This record gives sequence, C-alpha cells and structure tokens, in this order.
Amino acid sequence: MGGVGVDADVVGNTRVRSAEAGECEREPSPSDSLRTFGAVVQALREHAGLSRGDLSARVQYSRHTVESVELGRRMPDEAFVERAEEALGNTGALRKASRHLSRGEAGLAAWFRRWARLEREAVSLCTYECRLVPGLLQSEGYARAVFEGTIPLRTDEELEAQLAARMERQAMMRERPRVPFSFIVEEHVFRRGFGSAEQMRESLDHVLDRSAPRNVTLQLVPLSAGLHACLDGPVQVLETPEGRRLGYSEGQKNGRLISDPKEVSVLCRRYETLRSQALSPSDSRGLLERLRGEL
Repeated sequence: MGGVGVDADVVGNTRVRSAEAGECEREPSPSDSLRTFGAVVQALREHAGLSRGDLSARVQYSRHTVESVELGRRMPDEAFVERAEEALGNTGALRKASRHLSRGEAGLAAWFRRWARLEREAVSLCTYECRLVPGLLQSEGYARAVFEGTIPLRTDEELEAQLAARMERQAMMRERPRVPFSFIVEEHVFRRGFGSAEQMRESLDHVLDRSAPRNVTLQLVPLSAGLHACLDGPVQVLETPEGRRLGYSEGQKNGRLISDPKEVSVLCRRYETLRSQALSPSDSRGLLERLRGEL
C-alpha cells in the first residue's frame, strides 16, 4: 500500500510553516485537508463578493498564491491564514481549519492517505493479508523488492520515498505499546521467494521481531486450512478513539474506506471467524521459525 507523493521528510507533518519571501510552499501532491481548506477559502471569498485579485490585495500575497491555496496546491503559512481570516469576516473557520492541515504523505497512494491518518489515532487495528507481508511488518529489504517489482517502474527517488514512508508507518507500532495490533496472514505469503535466502531470513527475522511485543498478535492461516471466511480479499478494521469501527479494502490501483456500520460489522465477523480458524500466536511463531530454518 502506498504510492508516490511528497518528499519523505514531510510525511505526516501537520505543522504550518512560514515560507520565505512571504509566499506559501507549493505541495507536489496536495492532501485532502489542503483541498478542503482551499475550498473553504474560495467559498468565503465568493460569499464576500471578492475576486481573487481583491483577496490578493487584502492578504498581501500574489493572486497566483491565492489561487494555489484555493486549489489545494500550497500550504498556507500563518500570516496568510490570519490575513485571510480578517479579510473574510473573522468567522474563525480558517483558523480552526488550519489546525488540521497536513501535507500529502510521501510514498503513500492518494487513496490510502486517509486510512494511514486513521491508523495513527486508532485504539486497535486488525489486518488480514493474503497477498504479501503486511506493510507494518515488512523489512526494508522486502519492501524494496515489492516496490522494485511494481509497474509502472519507479525512479530511484520515488522508490526511496516509498521506502521512507513504509518505515515511517511502522514507527507507530513501537510508539504505541498500549494499542493492540492483530495480524492474520496466509502461510503461503511467507513461503513466496524473493531475492536471496539471506534476504528471506532477514524478512522473517523482522516479522518475528515486530510481532514479539505483547500488544502485537500474529496468526498464520496454514496451507491445510482450506477455504475460509475472508476469501474476498485482504481487509483491515480499526477502532477510533470515539469507539467507531471503520474498514478498509484495497485492490488494483484503488482502495476503499468502509464506514457503513452494517458493512463493517460483516468484516468484523469474518475476521473473528478467521481468527478462530488460524493457528494460535505461539504455533504461528513456531511455523515462521521452521520456515526460517528451511532456508
């Protein structure tokens, strides 16, 4: 999961920074929050009967900058927000909205960014995967092999941005030891070869290390399990701090955030059923260790 976006050093950055020379910073890959903020600026401007040129004069930024902010192409700095707030009625809407601005996450596909943000706030996260090692458990070598094999081919710069984003996502597991992370993965995922035997051992070592903490549960679905409840494909379910459950499913070049309570309830029941059909965490760990020993 995760496409190509902004430079990796601004992944997940929600801080509004002042730009040089009184201009706002152009975003190579606008985030949803930037587009939403821009739409609010445009709506307030039009409600006030102002043209972009009129607002430009009042906020003391170029007309081009005003246009770029309205289209979600630039991160507004604090001065722009304050001047636009004053020019557009002092409703407080722009000040409040600016607190939630975030840049486009580097290396994350546009359809995955909203889910990635929800992951960072979730109080629990469940993941079923049948295609490849879940992103949160991938070693750098495994992730690099995955990205190198994708089509269309990535440039070296894009590939490094994707790797950085993948490793950045994994940090939340170390930083949130009280949040339960549950993974159910098909055995054949770990049997699929890539690179050298040493790289495969490194990948399995990484998975064993990441799944060792008490708040992380990893279960394997053995080859002998046969047909089961989650054959429709990979799925993730999380619980928000407010107690709401949301789901996410992903396919070729797309992903879908699932918020309908009835749909999410079905996904949860499927996951719980598969949890009972999969190997126990200790047996799963033993199987991974055996697979490593076979390399």
